[in-house]
Amino acid sequence: MDHLDLADRTWPLLRRLMGVHTVLYRASGGRIGHRVPGLGAPMLLLDHVGARTGARRTAPLLYIPDGEDLVIVASKGGFPQHPSWFHNLRANPETTVQVGTERRPVRARLATPEERPRLWERATELYGPYDDYQERSGGREIPLVILEPR
Repeated sequence: MDHLDLADRTWPLLRRLMGVHTVLYRASGGRIGHRVPGLGAPMLLLDHVGARTGARRTAPLLYIPDGEDLVIVASKGGFPQHPSWFHNLRANPETTVQVGTERRPVRARLATPEERPRLWERATELYGPYDDYQERSGGREIPLVILEPR
């Protein structure tokens, strides 16, 4: 069994767990869920609007602090396609995030080729599996999205 087959089988459970995580994070006002034991990077809640549907959604994601910016990684666990939140941010870059107890308005943009090496190194220092995800992504360069304050 390859990793994508395993990921396909576990995705329904993982999706439910992410939903529970999101509910706990929001319900606790960010006191639960910002730090998850065993993960090097903290987590935020990303609000995004469906590019086609206009539906409002929330995704719990690891983030890398970079000065006033937050960096999120569109890895989708190494799947060959980008996560839906990435496409949604490309269509609707102005959004909000919850970082712990704080809600922030942000604007999403793709890291430039000049920024990417430094930010990728920081991301993999905080969460080593990103290198594995890049390796098994089928040649897809995993995007780094910078969330700038607005």
